[in-house]
Amino acid sequence: MTAAEFHLIASTIPVQPGIYKYFDSEEQLLYVGKAKHLRKRVSSYFSKTFTTYKTHELVQRIARIEFTIVNSEQDAFLLENSLIKQYQPRFNINLKDDKTYPFIVIKNEPFPRVFLTRQKKDDGSEYLGPYTSVKRVRELLEFIKQTIQLRNCNLNLTPGNIEKKKFKVCLEYHLGNCKGPCEGLQTLADYEEYISQLRNLLRGNLAPVIRHFKEEMKAHAAELAFEKAELVRKKIDYLENYQSRSVVAGLKSADLDVFYLLQEKEIAYVNYLMVRNGSIIQTQTNKVDTPLDETPEEVLAFSVAALRSTFNSDAREIVVPIPIDFPQEDMIVTVPRGGDKKKLLELAEKNARYFIDELQAKERLKLNSKEEAGKALLEQLQEDLTLSDLPVHIECFDNSNFQGSYPVSAMVCFRNAQPFKKDYRHFNVKTVEGINDFATMKEAVYRRYKRLSEEGQDFPQLVIIDGGKGQLSAANEAITELELEGRTTLVGLAKNEEEIFFTGDTQSLKLPYNSPTLKLLRRIRDEVHRFGITFHRAKRSKGTFKNELEDIPGIGKSTAENLLKTFRSVKKVSEASLKDLAKQVGQAKAVMIMDYFEKKRES
Repeated sequence: MTAAEFHLIASTIPVQPGIYKYFDSEEQLLYVGKAKHLRKRVSSYFSKTFTTYKTHELVQRIARIEFTIVNSEQDAFLLENSLIKQYQPRFNINLKDDKTYPFIVIKNEPFPRVFLTRQKKDDGSEYLGPYTSVKRVRELLEFIKQTIQLRNCNLNLTPGNIEKKKFKVCLEYHLGNCKGPCEGLQTLADYEEYISQLRNLLRGNLAPVIRHFKEEMKAHAAELAFEKAELVRKKIDYLENYQSRSVVAGLKSADLDVFYLLQEKEIAYVNYLMVRNGSIIQTQTNKVDTPLDETPEEVLAFSVAALRSTFNSDAREIVVPIPIDFPQEDMIVTVPRGGDKKKLLELAEKNARYFIDELQAKERLKLNSKEEAGKALLEQLQEDLTLSDLPVHIECFDNSNFQGSYPVSAMVCFRNAQPFKKDYRHFNVKTVEGINDFATMKEAVYRRYKRLSEEGQDFPQLVIIDGGKGQLSAANEAITELELEGRTTLVGLAKNEEEIFFTGDTQSLKLPYNSPTLKLLRRIRDEVHRFGITFHRAKRSKGTFKNELEDIPGIGKSTAENLLKTFRSVKKVSEASLKDLAKQVGQAKAVMIMDYFEKKRES
């Protein structure tokens, strides 16, 4: 859409708050944006000057604009975030968060079970989380097992089933991990109290849980049940130790969401700390793509909304490193200058930097390990074959035929000692009459390097011919005819002895069987063999595997296939009665089939 085309419709654009959508000529959604004043905001895209090339590219693709009016800036903000997350338009900020996070579910059933799940269903159950790692969830579940006696069986504990005494207590009851609701040894009200403790525990609110256990310990002590009191005391110690590891000093009752942003060119990294009752119960770092060079404030505001939505946060205060426009009612945006909140922000920064360093280290390790190993292998190959150049680019040829029929050739390409499948090629033989392995090889090599020469493409430093002296000589003839001598090195790899032949040499080179060079050559040879055989089989099947019934005059492919489905084999078709055949193909065709097999038996 040009500026002139836009001005024709500018007066029709609403002046209220809302969101706008840009579509291209193929109705693909390009961009979703929000605005306090839709007309002003959209008009700014069609000014004569663009701040970035990307904005210019976006505007050039716009074919249609769609608007949605909302009541407030807050509604626009929330709707924009929701649509971006749903449709992920190309030119919008993209939070790289496609994980399926685990939840802890409290099932909607009598005496609810508590377990890990990744599937959040609309079944009336309560889902707590999500959590950023399975490891954390399993730790929490183990923690729960140590402190709260909940069942882990799959029994249907309806009141009727319990009254009918359908179940017996299991080992978990005898170990003290369950109070036996299956036999009516625990009331539903008592079990629900445990579930309430669980909710507090998972939300970081440990004080009520500790208070409950202290009262229980005192009650056992008053009854002189000191062994039971000691077991409860151990649970209290367990809880207090857990709390001391996660609590933030000075924020014992605070519910906060802490966010830190680090931006590097087109990529940003946002760390999120979820603080509940003074304890850090969640942490997550996400990678964010910024296609239109959005400001740090825009990226952070978007990420805050997206992460809070993902983790179902209801905290009324967010802590951020820079002021952001976050239009949500009753929300406090804090940019701390010091104190405990500043320390939390510094912790979030450390997490973000650690995430970046870890990513970069992994990439370096991955890249370096592959590159270094590949380079060392190629250097060894260069030394063993006395090549003038490092064989970064290698190609290998092979022929295939079937009992003298269906000849084909194949070529595979390796770059940096790894398959480069983009350059793999098949060759249907065009100029060779009958089966001539040498001539077929010559044709394939000739066609390949004639084309590379005509297109001005780079030549491989090494060409491997799968075969002995004869195939190698044929390939060399093709190179000579193309006047490409010296552009590459040709070698032949014999199948039986795995000898390496060079053009013009009478003696072959034999490398140790476990030589890295020979292993690489075998790998390349095996790959071209696999690639060629796959193509050859596909071609062969079209000409060799034909249903005999199709040879019967008047019987087509579909009729033949139908007969085989019914009678399971050609032999059974030949033995079938006229009546049975007529049921499937009609009287006329049945007679044809009977006559065919009668004549075949007589001959």
